[in-house]
Amino acid sequence: MDRSAKYSSEELQHLLEGGDYRLTVRDVLELPSLRGAEVLAGHGGLRHLVQSVNVMEVPDILAWVKPNELLVTTGFPLRYGRTGELLDDTDLSDLVDGLARRGVAALAVKTGRYLDELPEAMLHMAEQRGIPLLVLPVTAGFDEVISEVFTKLVAKQSAALDIADRLHRSLTSIVLEGGDLPQIAAEFAALFDVSVLICSPDGRVLTEAGDSAALNALPLFESTGRFLTERVAVGLQNAPKGFPGQLALTRVVAGGTDHGRMVAYAGTHELGAVVVQALERAATVAALAVTKQLAVAAVESKFRGDFLRDALIGEAGSPAEVSAHFTQLGWDVTRPLAVVVAELDVDHPESQHANSTRTDQDRLSDGWQQVVRTHERTAPSVGFRHEVVTLFPTSTDRAVRDIEGLVRKVAGDRTSGRRSFSTGVSRVIYSLADLPAAYDQACTAVVVGRRINGPGQIAHFDELGVHRLLSLQTDKSELRSFTDDVLKSLSADNAEAADLRLTLQTLLDCNCNVAEASRALHMHYNTLRYRIGKLESVVGSFTDDPVLRLNVSLALQVMKMHEMS
Repeated sequence: MDRSAKYSSEELQHLLEGGDYRLTVRDVLELPSLRGAEVLAGHGGLRHLVQSVNVMEVPDILAWVKPNELLVTTGFPLRYGRTGELLDDTDLSDLVDGLARRGVAALAVKTGRYLDELPEAMLHMAEQRGIPLLVLPVTAGFDEVISEVFTKLVAKQSAALDIADRLHRSLTSIVLEGGDLPQIAAEFAALFDVSVLICSPDGRVLTEAGDSAALNALPLFESTGRFLTERVAVGLQNAPKGFPGQLALTRVVAGGTDHGRMVAYAGTHELGAVVVQALERAATVAALAVTKQLAVAAVESKFRGDFLRDALIGEAGSPAEVSAHFTQLGWDVTRPLAVVVAELDVDHPESQHANSTRTDQDRLSDGWQQVVRTHERTAPSVGFRHEVVTLFPTSTDRAVRDIEGLVRKVAGDRTSGRRSFSTGVSRVIYSLADLPAAYDQACTAVVVGRRINGPGQIAHFDELGVHRLLSLQTDKSELRSFTDDVLKSLSADNAEAADLRLTLQTLLDCNCNVAEASRALHMHYNTLRYRIGKLESVVGSFTDDPVLRLNVSLALQVMKMHEMS
């Protein structure tokens, strides 16, 4: 959608070139009441901001001055002290030093009646501390100076507020007319000639606009593409060391919920306060767009989720009907695909971000959907209460590589409480008639894979081996009874039994080759022979009996699954 703001680019450019709504000492010198004023020292401070004006009537003014204040005075307070004594050069030099330490923008003096000229020591200190020392023309009236400075400040602030307000209305119009985050980012980037990024609270990039290459060149991204939100403070700041320009960041918040971050970067010019204020307005509109997205997505997700669940359990109709409905939902399932099930590991309590109602399950769903969309926009990916199910188009020879790539990208972002998750992958199917069976395979792979390999791993159904059969036995007491019958005292839960089980497993892995097993265990050959005798005294002559070896191997695998679970 193409939208433009309702004001001219010349107006915007004028505000930006004028130092935004900020007023500097250099700007003040252009006011009618100050024409003819002379800068005697402190030229380096002409860019100091002026936010207020104060009249110096007494010499001990330091306790009352404020930062960014233009101080105007006659020569009288610079001539006589509080008790009427004459001030010397040291007193005046100390006064200038004190004003600089308190952040005064400039000191403007009206000479003539009480003080003919400013002493060299005073000028030297002003030059050294970079505080402009001005001599006002005889015709300058303090009331005129004060009036014109405040009028200029109000005018600039009003213009800045006006442009921010019109930008806000323009961006709001984009959202109300069907626009989205990409249109908001593009509009802002074009108006202010900046790079723009909008991301989730944990840094997943949602959209970019402007010179994305310049922004992505900053050392603020992980290899996965996640923006390092924890390294950038809210507000205006310089770019990271070694990089030009300025960076501004604001939160995208609505209804107390943190929806993300909006970032603007300019590498060739300063952003200034107008851009920062406009960015805050744009972030408010972005929050409106996100809220709208969430509302629409919630309704769509329910319909999509309900249908996908029915399809996964074989209750959605014939394969032709299922395929037609998938197409209506914008999903392409006509290609070979694998069912991928991702589940949060259950050893951690459910957590939430501060200022957020979104759970870890929500973030896992969002992460999968974001990553899947970047690879296959028409691939179904739906978050359910305890799992995320994705139907990813692939082939048998590419399935392992494709799915592992997806998991790496989703798992790459672990900030803000992101928990580890386990992933199960089915065989590749070529017909929707096999979808329920493939879903069962993926669910089995998640459960068994976590038992075998621990949390946070990927398990492919075809790689489960004998564990597929063992997982079908739901009676854990029967499995325990089998291990106790076969391994006897070796099934005990103590260090000695665990050490002997390791020796037994290594022997089986080496086909009972004693020399090879002793090298694998870093154990002397005779020591291993002794241990073999000890093992056979417990479980029987497994080196000679192939059936017993099979039983012992299965029992060890059951023990391993039991330990991991």
